[in-house]
Amino acid sequence: MRLSVEHTTRYNYDSPVSYALQQLKLTPKERPGQQLIHDWTIEVEGGAQQLHYTDHHGNGVDMVAVHSGATELVIRCAGEIELVTWDGVIGPHRGAMPLWTFLRPTPLTRAGRQVRALAAGLGKDYASDIERAHALSALIIDRLAYRIGFTDAETTAEQALGSEGGVCQDHAHIFIAAMRHLGHPARYVSGYLMMNDRTQQDATHAWAEAHFDNIGWIGFDVSNGHSPDQRYIRVATGLDYHDAAPVRGMRYGAAQENLVVQLQVQQ
Repeated sequence: MRLSVEHTTRYNYDSPVSYALQQLKLTPKERPGQQLIHDWTIEVEGGAQQLHYTDHHGNGVDMVAVHSGATELVIRCAGEIELVTWDGVIGPHRGAMPLWTFLRPTPLTRAGRQVRALAAGLGKDYASDIERAHALSALIIDRLAYRIGFTDAETTAEQALGSEGGVCQDHAHIFIAAMRHLGHPARYVSGYLMMNDRTQQDATHAWAEAHFDNIGWIGFDVSNGHSPDQRYIRVATGLDYHDAAPVRGMRYGAAQENLVVQLQVQQ
């Protein structure tokens, strides 16, 4: 399957910006099953691309400096990705980061009282660790319905479990925290998902991956209740959202920003 992506991120500032820097992780990863990026491009208005590099998680990173005095920054990326049918299995661990790194908790994925209780509630009557991981995924979405407006980018797994609703980022963080607590390396994934009922979207997607002996990494999309298939494009991975966020930045001055995202993913 070949998927086409058109993704625009637009920042409008209420006063001219003196200095701002944005870090982009918007270039899909090439891997077995996700081959070649046809004409993948990133274009910037209101700023300039300063640097491109690959980080310690194997993510492609672009650094963009906003023009001094700008009141708008527009980031457009587009291209085509060729994918083959797969069942969520990524396979053996690769890269510069040792596998044990993905057992390490972060502030967003620390297993507190609620996460530990969630994991304990699973019990032990499972044919395999993978079956237990799927049961965990189902339990999370049962406990925390997908609802926007109750959490933000800094909400931890513990805080999300105490909320009235959460989004894919929260579901992934809770799953990661619980899997690490159960002794399995786990990581966060940001990327794109082709939805069956719409072309226009207002955000990228996020899910999690856990590592199992003799198999390797397997993906779990908690929000949608299944493992990723050929509709999913993996873009960036890391210990949590902070490592894999599509766009993160900083700025000096009193200017306030308004963010608008336009996204199309289609076959």
